[in-house]
Amino acid sequence: MRPTIKLVSVSVAAAVLMMGCGKEEPPPAPVVQAPPPPPQPMIVKIGHVAPLTGGIAHLGKDNENGARLAIDEANAAGIQIGGKPVTFEIVAEDDQSDPKVGNTVAQKLVDAKVVGIVGHLNSGTTIPASAIYNQAGLPMISGSATNPALTEQGFAGVFRVVGRDDQQGPAVANYLVATAKPKTVAIIDDATAYGEGLANEVEKTLKAAGVKVLPREKGTDKTADWKAVLTKIKGKKPDAVFYGGMDATGGPLLKQARELKIGAVFSFGDGACTDKMAELAGEAAEGLVCSQAGIPVQAAGAKFVEGYKAKYNIDPILYAPFTYDSVKLLIAAMQKADSIDPAAYLPALKAIDYTGASGNIQFDEKGDRKDAEMTIFTLTAGKITPLAIIKGGKSLTLDEYAALSAPAAPEAATAAEPAKPAEAPAKQ
Repeated sequence: MRPTIKLVSVSVAAAVLMMGCGKEEPPPAPVVQAPPPPPQPMIVKIGHVAPLTGGIAHLGKDNENGARLAIDEANAAGIQIGGKPVTFEIVAEDDQSDPKVGNTVAQKLVDAKVVGIVGHLNSGTTIPASAIYNQAGLPMISGSATNPALTEQGFAGVFRVVGRDDQQGPAVANYLVATAKPKTVAIIDDATAYGEGLANEVEKTLKAAGVKVLPREKGTDKTADWKAVLTKIKGKKPDAVFYGGMDATGGPLLKQARELKIGAVFSFGDGACTDKMAELAGEAAEGLVCSQAGIPVQAAGAKFVEGYKAKYNIDPILYAPFTYDSVKLLIAAMQKADSIDPAAYLPALKAIDYTGASGNIQFDEKGDRKDAEMTIFTLTAGKITPLAIIKGGKSLTLDEYAALSAPAAPEAATAAEPAKPAEAPAKQ
């Protein structure tokens, strides 16, 4: 009987085993994985330098405002570079219009790992600072430094989006000759790289036109009392006076000249081509002639002008469109190269063909803007008003310049025959 019992036991065990194998277990619950976090934006720092304190802080802040507006617009656009989202930041520094301070803040920006610089405002600070940026391999674009020496240094990463003083000086000098027809001109400068450099170009042009130029008189960029210089000039009875310097010193110069009954036509470069002249010189500022190494704010792109007013609740003063464009150029070059590495995007910056608030921008082999415009202004009823925009060897009114993009643009006068105001600036 034992074999039979074993057989039954085995059969029962096999049946139980088969029943167990036939039972279906529920599938395991799927593992839900959290989505990967969105990529964190790269922080890309762009430096900006201008005088934010002192006599021309209003111009420095105007430049910085233009740069900040461009940064805001770039961030709103959701730009990606190298497949990663980018957040741009501006690192703003105050050089106080002082070359020594300018060098200090230039090194500070290098140490802060900025990838490019917009600035400086003054030629006197921009030129020495450019050597520091060049050594660090950082591209820089000035929206207002006009001394030719800046781009004559041969630095590969130095650019400017305004014209040079060897273009601006002849423009204002020729306009002065064509309208005021002076026989004798006195020239004063503030002994800075900008003021002296521009005055030199004006003097060359006047002499070439057969105008007698009196021996140069000088002040500084902080001179407040010009009476001694002006008294010396008054005795020589010039028909016109040109001052190379900024509005902070040009305004008092003009006011004191009228107080001394000097009736000559007064002319200035871009540094004193602002509404601030009316504030500093009062009624004496009426009728002054001045130049700018670029288009007037009135001719800047509508997007820029409207954006500036909306953000700051004021009008741009002078070179804000150019610092705005400078930031946009740096970013456009980074996008083209798909890299924030200065060495990688520099070739794209050199070859840029960009249309911004100040018009089309391309650079020549030196880093100067090709075919840069020059504008001649007068001050009327307390406001700087454009008289002529010189573009491509032609002198245009503001309306004619605006019509250049129209299908049938009006034919402009030649450079030898600048567009004239209703009447020549009156001696006061």
